[in-house]
Amino acid sequence: MIYDYYASGAEDEWTLKENREAFSRILFRPRVLIDVSKIDMTTTVLGFKISMPIMIAPSAMQKMAHPEGEYATARASSAAGTIMTLSSWATSSVEEVASTGPGIRFFQLYVYKDRNVVGQLVRRAERAGFKAIALTVDTPRLGRREADIKNRFVLPPYLTLKNFEGLNLGKMDKSNDSGLASYVAGQIDRTLSWKDVKWLQSITSLPILVKGVITAEDARLAVHSGVAGIIVSNHGARQLDYVPATISALEEVVTAAQGRIPVYLDGGVRRGTDVFKALALGAAGVFIGRPVVFALAAEGEAGVRNVLRMMRDEFELTLALSGCTSLADITRSHIFTEGDRLGRPFPRL
Repeated sequence: MIYDYYASGAEDEWTLKENREAFSRILFRPRVLIDVSKIDMTTTVLGFKISMPIMIAPSAMQKMAHPEGEYATARASSAAGTIMTLSSWATSSVEEVASTGPGIRFFQLYVYKDRNVVGQLVRRAERAGFKAIALTVDTPRLGRREADIKNRFVLPPYLTLKNFEGLNLGKMDKSNDSGLASYVAGQIDRTLSWKDVKWLQSITSLPILVKGVITAEDARLAVHSGVAGIIVSNHGARQLDYVPATISALEEVVTAAQGRIPVYLDGGVRRGTDVFKALALGAAGVFIGRPVVFALAAEGEAGVRNVLRMMRDEFELTLALSGCTSLADITRSHIFTEGDRLGRPFPRL
């Protein structure tokens, strides 16, 4: 049940496959005879300096993967000098994660029907030293994840959604389909719209990233709404099936944002080469989800440290072999896509 929860996607899982396969259709145009003896992978995200453009995406209920759950992920992320995004539906609270020590952390937010709950949660994240809110915007309802329906997925009885524990919203009832889908139907606000982004800005001074934008139209609205950045995401292919891979949607979103706000990519990143491809298409950084959860399940904190080190080492090697010594050196001409090969005009914006 737990493996399926992390591994599966929505419906036919076409987008789940495509999130990976789309990367394999992008090829490199490496430059040679460049001094790559020194490589600098550092970057800044919302003004925070990090060691590499690889961050941790929000993944729910990590204590299902390992007893230390989000604690282990937080420590590994901090040790790697990067950013962790904590899920609203974590099995450790914002305060507990903050107690692991220093580190740059973002908080992923689902907007509940009860706005007092949302306000309270945002204030707790602020107090716990979280630096930004990643507002998930692609989940007015939960996607149809048939593995969870088949398994009648429910949070194991020894765990709770820690951020909601005191609010009697921390438990998930058993149901005839997915317990999580029933929970979302009961608690998450389907009326969420751009005006609620304004509302969120009015209750917090933290920068807001909108997570789940995959079109130029929504990118423009995001810029207009005054958010601090966009995370191009299809929710790990767990919401609407047959949306494009995020790497395929990235360039459209970057072009529409016109450099006014940073655009990040989430989804399908499994290797350092994938990170390079995303940056070449205009991403300011990437978020990884499943690799972290599977590493956590395998080896706890050491596993997450290991996956971050592997990604970092592979990315550094890709930079060197492409003839780049810093992120600023990565250009669109370092790759070619299917669109380039077919001489296809850019999607109409």
